[in-house]
Amino acid sequence: MHAIRVASAALLGVTALAFTAPTAQAAVMDNNVTSFGFSVVPSTIAAGGQVTLRVDGCNDDTRVSSGVFDPVIIPEGHSSARAKVDWDARPGATYRVTFTCGGESGHTDLTIAIGRPGEPTQYPLPVQRGVQAGEGGSVAGFDLKEIGLGAALVAGSLTVAYGFSRRRSGDDNA
Repeated sequence: MHAIRVASAALLGVTALAFTAPTAQAAVMDNNVTSFGFSVVPSTIAAGGQVTLRVDGCNDDTRVSSGVFDPVIIPEGHSSARAKVDWDARPGATYRVTFTCGGESGHTDLTIAIGRPGEPTQYPLPVQRGVQAGEGGSVAGFDLKEIGLGAALVAGSLTVAYGFSRRRSGDDNA
């Protein structure tokens, strides 16, 4: 019984590792690792809004550039600056923001939401096409065959589980 628990835990661990490995590989392949930290706050904003550009650990002037606002210089010794997003930024688009400190560069994304500053932001994007209306998955009536089959499956599962639990209660010494 103990071996089954250990095997289950090991399988769960290997599965978790398998699902995280592709993500870790993608981050390394992107070559977006720098000796300084950087961010854009907020990361989703409406066209015409202002973002705060933050940098941490850069001992030089930091140049921040993007296709959605004019280049900004964060002077040495400062940790942030503000930039105004262009009014003609395309709603729903994602723009790359590049931070350059000394000879290093790193980037992050800035997403343009639908709406203007002062208006409620609509994000994620609304559906651009109509929805399919109709009955969907609702059932108009009861199907006695399906109900009977479901009840038989539940009863069979309970019977088998009870049988295994009664048979194993005497095998605790193994």
